[in-house]
Amino acid sequence: MQRAGNSRASWFKLKGFCAETHREREMKLKKWKKTCSMMICGVLALSALTGCHGAVEQRSFEIPEEFDASRQYEISFWAKNDTNITQTQIYEKAIEDFEALYPNITVNLRLYTDYGRIYNDVITNISTNTTPNVCITYPDHIATYLTGRNSVVPLDELFVHEKYGLAGSEVRFDAPSPDEIIPKFLAECTIGGQHYAVPYMRSTEACYINKTYVEELGYSLPETLTWDFIWEVSEAATAKNPDGTYKINGQNVMIPFLYKSTDNMMIQYLCQNNAGYSTPDGKVELFNQTTEDLLYAVAKHTESGAFSTFKISGYPANFLNAGQCIFAVDSTAGATWMGSDAPLVDISEDKVVQFETAVMPIPQADPENPRMISQGPSICIFNKEDPQEVLASWLFTQYLLTNEVQIAYAETEGYVPVTSKAQDSAEYRDYLSRGGQDNNTYYDIKIQATKLLLDHTDDTFVTAVFNGSASLRDAAGYLIEDVTKSVRRKQAVDRAFMETLYNDTTSLYHLDQLSGPGSTASSDRDPSGPLPATSVILLSSLAAAWILILSYIGWGFLRRRRGTRP
Repeated sequence: MQRAGNSRASWFKLKGFCAETHREREMKLKKWKKTCSMMICGVLALSALTGCHGAVEQRSFEIPEEFDASRQYEISFWAKNDTNITQTQIYEKAIEDFEALYPNITVNLRLYTDYGRIYNDVITNISTNTTPNVCITYPDHIATYLTGRNSVVPLDELFVHEKYGLAGSEVRFDAPSPDEIIPKFLAECTIGGQHYAVPYMRSTEACYINKTYVEELGYSLPETLTWDFIWEVSEAATAKNPDGTYKINGQNVMIPFLYKSTDNMMIQYLCQNNAGYSTPDGKVELFNQTTEDLLYAVAKHTESGAFSTFKISGYPANFLNAGQCIFAVDSTAGATWMGSDAPLVDISEDKVVQFETAVMPIPQADPENPRMISQGPSICIFNKEDPQEVLASWLFTQYLLTNEVQIAYAETEGYVPVTSKAQDSAEYRDYLSRGGQDNNTYYDIKIQATKLLLDHTDDTFVTAVFNGSASLRDAAGYLIEDVTKSVRRKQAVDRAFMETLYNDTTSLYHLDQLSGPGSTASSDRDPSGPLPATSVILLSSLAAAWILILSYIGWGFLRRRRGTRP
């Protein structure tokens, strides 16, 4: 009996153990299924991301059939302004006039001192979904914004919307039509085959010249500036008196050739010489013989004292106006700072030297085929959960393209309106015809700079825009800045220096990691070399998922063969 009882007790324990084991197996099975599912989902998500090489496809928002005017909207507008109070007043008036047309839309203006700060704040806010509604920025920056899913609104469908598109039937103001935006400027806002921005203002670079000093040195300005001419005159201007002062100005300071934006300097020099910079899909071509030739020229003329840069020496306009510079290269939008009678001057009046100012296109490698960069701010719209809010943002963006805003803003500096509607207007033509009537609104140098771009729009170009193109631009300028600094520190700029510089620049700006909308920046990578990190993760995840799946199938097959239920 005792043995029977023990047997029965053992039987119940065994039964309980089997039941418990079965429950555990069921729990393990569920966990295994869940793990496999998560692995597969993760792999699919990773595939979606790696498939576009860092650029996340942006989904267009659903355009409402009607704008709901019964609701109140509050949109934020981030813009850049330096010390020009007139520009701030133009923004404020544009907002006031727009809100009068759309009383249910409130626009909150936030001003920044430079575009870099706007860029940094947008990048920070993308992760928290607190981006502005409307932002003045650059296409290079927008390419980086696009790495956030659905962060920037594609505008192509909005352009042509019958009711709320450009000059649409329900728009309450005289907006430009799509074909009235200058095609060359609109093309700059294309990324991956879609428009993610509209141009706001456009400028190019100009060379502001102390013509008086050029002629005193025994030279006459040619019809087209060349690099050889500028280097020759700049070297002549380095001659000194026995007391150490410069012969040309009698001062202790003279930087004959001073460049504001060295990234533009490098990019334009490469374009003029048909040398590589980058491909449309993001392949880096910056490091080539033409780049090296320019860097050696920069080293040579820095050593003689003929050349320097804004980041190293200071603002070109200040040196030009003080008679301490002959060739000052800066944006046409900076024309109001240039010349003896400039309305915006950053040096004391007693330091200003009187001279005749000439405004010419930047130096060229081939005078018969001039090439200069097109630049200037654009406007993008950030996606929001409420499509009505996005539509309100689009309406305000359109208002910034009206003649009232375009002409007023263009008159503040050497910018050019981005629409033929504004450029061809009687008001704007009258403005251009009155150059020299005063040293403020009609400041002659400013209007000359404006006409320079209007006359050479077809000679302008833009660089390819992709995720990382902003870093490549910074790297281009860094090459010139580093060579200039190194020469001033008495370092030898030779072949070994160049190799180190190229490697350091690649590392500093992560040029080996850049990617465009359709391929990696290092698309010519040796196939036998290491795979990108994302590819390694993807392949590892796929392998792990298949191991789990096959293990589960094999385990189930063995259980069935043993007569147990899976």
